This record gives sequence, structure tokens and C-alpha cells, in this order.
Amino acid sequence: MMVLITYDVETTTLAGARRLRRVAKECQNYGQRVQNSVFECVLTEAQFAMLRNKITTLIDEEKDSVRFYFLGNNWNNRVDYIGKKTSYDVTSELII
Repeated sequence: MMVLITYDVETTTLAGARRLRRVAKECQNYGQRVQNSVFECVLTEAQFAMLRNKITTLIDEEKDSVRFYFLGNNWNNRVDYIGKKTSYDVTSELII
């Protein structure tokens, strides 16, 4: 399933800046950044549960917020964009 993850982490303190970097790094482990605080992730339910649990431990729930939008398996028909496409096809084969 495709999950769109957006977050807003308070960064007026060093601790907040550290939380922001950690949340971004964790999201990068599961998907691709499409905007500064937006990630597209193709996940299984187990992967989503692990990612959500990890992010919950990283943020300060009184100062930060994270949203998960479930686009499902037919997400190609639900995503439209305008402008420069800077992302890659997350379903294609990866050559290393």
C-alpha cells in the first residue's frame, strides 16, 4: 500500500532540530522524499506498524505532528502533480 507521510516538527530548539533529522532519516529508510516534510512509502502492514511505532518514539507529541495518508494499492490513479518531477518509480526494479 502507498502511504503518504507528512510531518511538522518544532525546530526552535536543538532538541527539535534533532527530532526533525531523526524523523526524516527514518522515513527515508522506507520511502522517498517528495517535498521537504513529505514522503511517499510503499509499505506492507507490518512495515507501516514498525515505522509508525518508531516515529512515535522519536517525536514530542505535544509539539510535533505526523500524518499518514493511505492511498492504497491503486495509488497511481490517485496521485497527480504539476511541475518538475523529482521522484523515481518506487515500484521499479532497483539496480545496484
